[in-house]
Parts: sequence; C-alpha cells; structure tokens
Amino acid sequence: MAMAQDEAAATIGDTINDIFAASTGWFVALIFANVPGTTVPWIVGWLVIAAAVFSLYFGFIQFRAFKHSIQLVKGDYSDPNDAGEVSHFQALATALSGTVGLGNIAGVAVAVSIGGAGATFWMILAGLLGMATKFTECTLGVKYRNEYPDGSVSGGPMYYLDKGFKERGLPLGKFMAVMFAIFCVLGAMGGGNMFQANQAHAAISGVVGDYPGWITGVILAGVVFAVIIGGLKSIAQVTEKVVPFMGVLYVLSALVIIAMNLDMVGEAFREIVAGAFTGLGVTGGIIGALIQGFRRAAFSNEAGIGSAAIAHSAVRTKEPITEGFVSLLEPFIDTVVICTMTSLVIIITGQLMVNPETGLYILNDSGGIATVGDTSGVALTAAAFSSVFGWFGYVLAVAVFLFAFSTMISWSYYGLKAWTYLFGEGKGKELVFKLLFCFFVIVGAASSLGAVLDFSDAALFAMGVVNIIGLYFLMPVVKRELNGYRARLKSGEIKKFK
Repeated sequence: MAMAQDEAAATIGDTINDIFAASTGWFVALIFANVPGTTVPWIVGWLVIAAAVFSLYFGFIQFRAFKHSIQLVKGDYSDPNDAGEVSHFQALATALSGTVGLGNIAGVAVAVSIGGAGATFWMILAGLLGMATKFTECTLGVKYRNEYPDGSVSGGPMYYLDKGFKERGLPLGKFMAVMFAIFCVLGAMGGGNMFQANQAHAAISGVVGDYPGWITGVILAGVVFAVIIGGLKSIAQVTEKVVPFMGVLYVLSALVIIAMNLDMVGEAFREIVAGAFTGLGVTGGIIGALIQGFRRAAFSNEAGIGSAAIAHSAVRTKEPITEGFVSLLEPFIDTVVICTMTSLVIIITGQLMVNPETGLYILNDSGGIATVGDTSGVALTAAAFSSVFGWFGYVLAVAVFLFAFSTMISWSYYGLKAWTYLFGEGKGKELVFKLLFCFFVIVGAASSLGAVLDFSDAALFAMGVVNIIGLYFLMPVVKRELNGYRARLKSGEIKKFK
C-alpha cells in the first residue's frame, strides 16, 4: 500500500515536473544565463557588483561597525518598549536559519571540487562584501515596515520598494514591489520548502535505509505547521535554539578536525591563496576558482536577494540602522566562518587529489577535480568528516535535517509576508498560505521535482534583480540614517540599556 502511494506521488511529481519544464524553461535559462563570452552567470555578477558598490558607498561599514554590531546582538542598546516582535538576536537567528543550510555543506563541496581550494578565497571575499548589502537592505526593511495595533509588523523589500519609491517621487515602486512579492512566494514554495524537504528525506533515508518519502513529508509538515501557526514569535523561539545548536554542532566537529590537523592548516591556507591567484590547474584557472567562489557565496548567504530584510524588519527597535548593523553579521557567520570551515576540512583531510610531481589537481572526465572515492556535494563533505570520525554520517544527517527544517520555517515567514502584501492581512488568508506551504512540504519530500526546483531557484534570484535596483535608488536614505545615528551615538543621546 505504502509503495503504491509512493509510486502515485512520484507519478504526480513527474507530471508536474514535465509541465514546469515545458513552460518555465525560458525563465530559468534567462536568470542563470552566462555573460556572453564567459562562463559567469550574469546574476552572480549582479549580486557581487552590488555588494562592492555598497561597500564603497558606506566606507566599508562591515569592518567599521563590527564591534557595535556585536553589542547590539548582545542587547546592550535594546529598549524593551520599542515597537517590534523579536529581539536583535532572535531576528538574526531567524534570518540565519534561512541562509545557513545545505549551501554550507553541499554547496561549498561543489565549489571546491570544481574551483579548487582557491574558490574558498573568492567565497570569503564575496561574503565580506555581501555584509554591506545586508546592512543596506535590512536598514530599509525596518525603516519602511508596517506596524499594526496588535504589535505585529510586516516589512521587507515589497514595503520599501513601494513606500520608499513613493517618498522619493520615483515611479514603478508598486510594480516592483508586486513582482518581488510574487517571486518571493514562488521561491518560498520551492527552494525554501520542497528542496529542503527533499534533502531532509534523502539525509534520513541515507542513514536508516529507503522508505516512502511521503512519510517524511507528513511528519515534517506536521512539525512545521505546529511552529508556523504561532507566527513569528513562535518561529523566533524555535530558531534561536535550533540555529545555535546546529551551528555549534557543525562548527565544533569542524574545529576538532582542524585542531587534530593543526600542522596542516597553514598549508591549507597557502593552498587557498595560491589557488585563488594561479588556479592550481583547475578548469578555467583563476577565473574558474573565482566564479565558483563568488557563485557559492551568492547562493549561500543570499545577500541582495531581499529575503533576510523580511525577518529583520520584525525586530524591536526605533532605530532602523541598528538592524542594518546586526544583519551584516549574517554573511560573516554564514560564508566567512561556516563555509570556510567546511572548505578547510575538505582540504586538510586530503579529499582533493593532487599530482605529487606537479603539485596540480588531478582532473576527472567531467573537468572537475578528482576526489577520494569519487564523491561530490554533500557526499564529499560527509567523506571528509567521516575520514576522521566514522560516525559523522549520523551527525551530518541530523545537521542536514535541522538545517532543512529551520530553513523551511524561516522561508514560510518570508513567503507569508509576501502573500499578505499581495492579498492583504488577516488570519484566514494567512492560514490558506500556511496550509499550502505544508502541502508542498509533502510533495517535495515524496518526489524529485527538478524543473520545479530550477524554477523556484530562478524565482529566488529574480527577487535579487528587483531588490538591488531598489537598493541603488534608496541607498541615500540609508546614508542619512547612518549619519544621524552616529551623531546621536557620539553625543550620548543613544544610551546603553545594559
């Protein structure tokens, strides 16, 4: 009976997949098209160039404000009477739970296995630049949010595109806001939901053996529904516990391996720097390493996509710029710290095969780097950790499940806020979205929907196209907020509460 139901789900999944492939292939091809004459997807360049522009415009705020950002997360300047639903730490944890995930485990392995150790250098650089993008979009998210009598708030790109453009007398703000909201709902259902459910099932079945995916889907949908029905406060209470736990679990395992091989860390960093500027024989050389690093950072921390601005908008504060400061920590934790640790473990455990005579990587038939056991993606990361800890496959399965679960509950909130922007606030409208979201959890776990996921990924990055156009027009607003806050902080008008 279970097998028949699973086969029926797979058949439905195949039908949906075929329909999507036929009708949306052009959109996917457009979003992920390469710049003519290169192998660089234009969307990656779009995000990285924007990050560089914001870094320069705000005088590398990500470095100058780092200490103050930590103080804000600790709650040193938090007034409990400010409007909003969650603390600075909870807002950061909710946003991090949407970005820290499979990209840090599987995505980094893909980047390193194609672009070599040097991809790590460019990934770190893109992560550092992306901190300025997060600062910009999350400040605007709080500034232009809607605050309601019951204490709840709604914010994000759809609100600052609409209200910010109107305030500055600019056209097309409402149109861009609607387009962003549509892309956000699609991205939430696919990449933020079905893909996560699919990978969670794969992680569990990899440990306990094959069983019908709909079982994972139903259980996961029930747990997700129980969390998201309580709204953002409920989501924040879960993410503030799950995110630190899974982050510490993963990072501690990586640190133990790094500590056990401390004598190899210096050589690993030399390999990272050398690979960044020579390519060490990877396909495409320096450019190949650069593309993979930038691509992975863009896919991992979502700086410029606009999703995090939705979570950060709900923070308790009357100073929009404070959440800009807090949010810039996100790409640092996600990309600079966690992605780098994954990369270091893969390198120091010798998973990438090197020719001892030439010092260059050995390439496989597909042009990627040959790896021990011919692994790639999440399997490569698992092989790296398991080469030191044989039991790590179980830990990784738990980590993947928690990463997937936390990403789903965060994206349910992002999708919900886009949904209510399009259709209006109200308990009934919210419930419709939440039930739809949970239905797609089951569909995602039960079948492999390649074209659907390709489309949802394209929708997610289409959010970044609309969002960054808005950021370019609204960054002078952020500059005014920054200058005003700095002056009041210097004069002592803004005081510590702790």
